[in-house]
Amino acid sequence: MKHQITPCLWFDGKAEEAARFYVSVFKNSNIKSISHYGKEGYEIHNQKEGTVMTVEFEINGQTFTALNGGPIFQFNESVSFQVYCDTQDEIDYYWDTLTADGGEESYCGWLKDKFGLSWQIVPSILVELMRDQAKAGRIMEVFMQMRKLDIEKIKNAY
Repeated sequence: MKHQITPCLWFDGKAEEAARFYVSVFKNSNIKSISHYGKEGYEIHNQKEGTVMTVEFEINGQTFTALNGGPIFQFNESVSFQVYCDTQDEIDYYWDTLTADGGEESYCGWLKDKFGLSWQIVPSILVELMRDQAKAGRIMEVFMQMRKLDIEKIKNAY
């Protein structure tokens, strides 16, 4: 087993669509396998035989499982994925791509994609800048007002 921990993302019928979207967004990504529900267990899972059950996919070496588990659970902000970006162009790309087609912007670099999954699009330099306790407050004051983070404005606050 390559990873001890694999995030499993619960979808209501959109596991394959979501996995294909995520591998299209991130370089070095691919669909590894797709499994389908059989007739066994229908009384529990209520999924039509042949429906996609799970999609195993990989983003930059991290394996994920997308599960069509039904409408019981929904994503919320208590779990998010952080994407660290070296340039403003990267931030713009991920922000624009992940908020497209029904995604939602939030504050401080947070967003929800069209499937309701939360992401944080973060400048890589932010972690380093925030280590300076004397300047961290100014930086935080600036980025807390932003939706999509702006590297130049954050550097200026530093």
